[in-house]
Amino acid sequence: MTTGESLIQASDLASQRAAKYRARNRVNKVAIALSLAAMAFGVFWLIWILWETLRLGVGGLSVALLTQMTPAPNEIGGIANAIWGSLVMVTLATFVGTPIGVMAGIYLAEYNKTGWLASVTRFVNDILLSAPSIVIGLFVYSMIVIRFKSFSGYAGVVALALIVIPVVIRTTENMLILVPSSLREAAYALGTPKWKVISMVTLRAARAGVITGVLLAVARIAGETAPLLFTALNNQFWNTDLSKPMASLPVTIFKFAMSPYENWQQLAWAGVFLITLAVLGLNILARSMARQK
Repeated sequence: MTTGESLIQASDLASQRAAKYRARNRVNKVAIALSLAAMAFGVFWLIWILWETLRLGVGGLSVALLTQMTPAPNEIGGIANAIWGSLVMVTLATFVGTPIGVMAGIYLAEYNKTGWLASVTRFVNDILLSAPSIVIGLFVYSMIVIRFKSFSGYAGVVALALIVIPVVIRTTENMLILVPSSLREAAYALGTPKWKVISMVTLRAARAGVITGVLLAVARIAGETAPLLFTALNNQFWNTDLSKPMASLPVTIFKFAMSPYENWQQLAWAGVFLITLAVLGLNILARSMARQK
């Protein structure tokens, strides 16, 4: 092969590489443009929703909103009973569901990673994670409300707890798996029993992640409407008896937003603003805790 032929082949190879680079560069630019367009599309609707919530929700804020009961049509009132009901049911559901979820996550990550029971538990947990909340509401309705022939706050707590449990299980298991095995081995080498290794070493190492999962679960159930429609129903008055129907903020928002009365619609937007602030605060807290070492 002569020097001239070698130069020609080298030139052809360089031109082919340049053509491939230009083609890849065009594809890359198109992909980036499509990604930015999709992001802009999603952010546009998010900003619009937040703006409408802020614009219409702030106008309904008042002292009566936080101190008075839900009013009759075209009368002055607030949503104090709905806020109280949501706080009670969400808090109790968190206290019920969190220990169950954490213990199940510990079992899956520390005691039985590959057994048949662990596989079944993960499968059922995945179903609960992906199941619509209205299905859980119907299940609790058939198991509790129909049996006791009454809507109640207890039924609402059970429905919300069933939503909390799978989220906490998944988060706890994933966080414990991420803890290095060397920490466990070091504790075992000192003669520490397994239960103490889990409680004093692995759980402490994964504490921020587990708490983040709990906060995300709380943020999820704070805005659930469908399960409470079938369980706690609603109550126009202040109620501290969980064995009776109980008001909640999501159900009240749903009821008032669908009504033709202007004062109810204003209270609904104010409730949306409050629940948005609460969920936003929980998500910010969860993200800040997730970044902790």
